Amino acid sequence: MNLGGLFGSKKKDPASLVKSIKEQLQLMEKSPNKNDKVSEEVTKQLNAVKIILVGDPENEPNPEIGNQISTEVLSLDLIPLMVSQLGKLDFEARKDVAAIFGNLLRKTVGSRQPTVEYLCKNSNILATLIAGFESPDIAPHCGSILKQSSATEALAKLILSSPNFYTFFDRIQSTNFDVSSEAFGTFKEIILKHKNVSAEFLEKNYDQVFSNYTKLLTSENYVVRRQSLKLLGELLLDRANFNIMTKYISDVENLKLMMNLLIEKSKSIQFEAFHVFKVFVANPHKPVPIMNILIKNKKGLIQFLSGFQADNEEDQFNEEKSFLMKQIQQLPDKKIE
Repeated sequence: MNLGGLFGSKKKDPASLVKSIKEQLQLMEKSPNKNDKVSEEVTKQLNAVKIILVGDPENEPNPEIGNQISTEVLSLDLIPLMVSQLGKLDFEARKDVAAIFGNLLRKTVGSRQPTVEYLCKNSNILATLIAGFESPDIAPHCGSILKQSSATEALAKLILSSPNFYTFFDRIQSTNFDVSSEAFGTFKEIILKHKNVSAEFLEKNYDQVFSNYTKLLTSENYVVRRQSLKLLGELLLDRANFNIMTKYISDVENLKLMMNLLIEKSKSIQFEAFHVFKVFVANPHKPVPIMNILIKNKKGLIQFLSGFQADNEEDQFNEEKSFLMKQIQQLPDKKIE
């Protein structure tokens, strides 16, 4: 697209361009049916804004006009409209909205981040993006915007505290692979991005989070089970989550679940379950109920582990397996009263 004449005397300046996009989106908002003329116009204008902000193979970004665009987008409240009408936009326009959003998030004025501040004051926008995972058409774009937003600690905290956050657990189990994959990828990035923020959230909302997380670990979807197990292992072994790990490995039901997952047909599931199971066994302060389950299954566990994934030649895995077997062998033979 040649932007040379975009801001000529008969064309729109930055303020007029943003105003025009808002007017087109408002027309979309009022109409239950798609208007091809409106859709075509807003697609063209959003693409022009994206090129001004981030450039393309034929055009360098224009920082000066880009800053004006940024100011106008916020002052005219264009962001809520772009998000709410995402489902009515053409595919290319949705991609452009995600690119525009990402650029605006990174813009600074001195030490301030105006778009971040705007979203903090209008947290319902992030909630709307999470709700967008209901639609397979816009889930990838909502995921892209949320992942870019979660790079900022303040926004990550808002996403975690959103009333819509727990819908991620349902979307991850969606029968639509693209929705499930995007939802899990977004959830994972939000949970891992700012460890202290995440740890505070997980600890404060432990029961609600992990009752939902157990549904992922017992899902009928193999990919969901494997990915969720792997992420659980990462979370429990992170120092920031020490309190969460301690609570998780003190729960008998969690231990039983891991022991069942150890004997799944899938070697990948077994492997990921092993990395969670080892935390239960290696805990030097095992609660009595955990001790008694391990004591009850002592003989069977030693026998099972001796042949567990015997074809795995990875040194670290085999060292950990030997360590666990030794720990289990050293357990008492009789249950603790």
